[in-house]
Amino acid sequence: MKYTLWNLSLTLSLAIISLAAAAQPPQKPAQPADQAVRPAGPVRSPEVHADRTITFRYRDPAALKAAVAIDVNGAPLPMEKDADGIWSVTTPAMAPEIYGYHFVVDGISRLDSSNPQATPNLVGLSNLVEVPGDGPQPWDARDVPHGIVHHHTYKTATVLGLSENQSDYYVYTPPGYDEKAKQSYPVLYLLHGWSDDASGWTAVGQANLILDNLLAEGKIKPMVVVMPLGYGDMAFVHDHDVWNHASTIDHNVSLFEKSLLTEVLQQVEAEYRVSKRREDRAITGLSMGGLESLTIGLEHTDMFAYVGGFSSAVHQLDATQTFATLDPKKADLKLLWIACGVDDQLIAPNRKFIEWLKGKNMPVTQIETPGRHTWSVWRDNLIHFTPLLFGEK
Repeated sequence: MKYTLWNLSLTLSLAIISLAAAAQPPQKPAQPADQAVRPAGPVRSPEVHADRTITFRYRDPAALKAAVAIDVNGAPLPMEKDADGIWSVTTPAMAPEIYGYHFVVDGISRLDSSNPQATPNLVGLSNLVEVPGDGPQPWDARDVPHGIVHHHTYKTATVLGLSENQSDYYVYTPPGYDEKAKQSYPVLYLLHGWSDDASGWTAVGQANLILDNLLAEGKIKPMVVVMPLGYGDMAFVHDHDVWNHASTIDHNVSLFEKSLLTEVLQQVEAEYRVSKRREDRAITGLSMGGLESLTIGLEHTDMFAYVGGFSSAVHQLDATQTFATLDPKKADLKLLWIACGVDDQLIAPNRKFIEWLKGKNMPVTQIETPGRHTWSVWRDNLIHFTPLLFGEK
């Protein structure tokens, strides 16, 4: 808001100066200094170059310090200010990817007002910029058949803290989806992370485009994908400190589990042509959603035969207590797939949890990739996880 008011103030000031200049007698020609006073032009940001570097720009002549924080970097990149008060920095060459970023100006996070591409988020907004590859990427919109993303709202009796108790979920139906098909479709429950809303996997994760492209390449089976709001109590999203309290985490997961299994799942199975067989159900998610998918999936192996977790927030999980009755033979999972980026702070808790599962003789596929706690890792996880679903074994 301060940035917006500053721009408004600057615009009004420049307008007054221009009017004053226009009122001068014609015999007094304008001085060069007067000619330099004009409304500030637009700032081009971000600018993606052919060599895959990115130039970020931000106008604030009064700022003392500015930097750009890019989600895949460990620290913000310092920016330099020019004579016009525009801060800028050019990155090294970046890999083809969609990046999230924001500015840090005198210690305060700022959006890039020159870029309309922003992420939906309940805690902190950021902008998006894509560095293209030599050809189409898995998350790009290609000339292939496209599925449909449906948005549903419903009155929840479980989730706390929602206005008028109105919760929501998204459903992806594959190209050619036939609600009267002879054979029911398998279904994947895909959960977002903390601070995202129910649109996270489509708005930022590009899940629908990834699925379209994988289907066109014959790499996955046609499936329905359900992306619900991932909170049991909306108070859980108000403060980062919640992740330091196991009881608060358990409270949120417990309520979400109830809303998913007694509300969302039942509505989806009533409204869509999806199978009710455990062999045709999968569940996975990222971060908070990874904790939820692992908890729900391993506690309900009678309902889900495929269970995954991406960068799962298992750092407060008491596996021995939570999964006290877990039996690998009774579970009979077709897939247990746990992935995390090696530069993610959650890598150690994920490794510890995987070791615990192995100690229980649970067959588990452990995946470690380069990367931090970012969407670039989770898109890649989705690309590699979904082809493993709903096979014949």
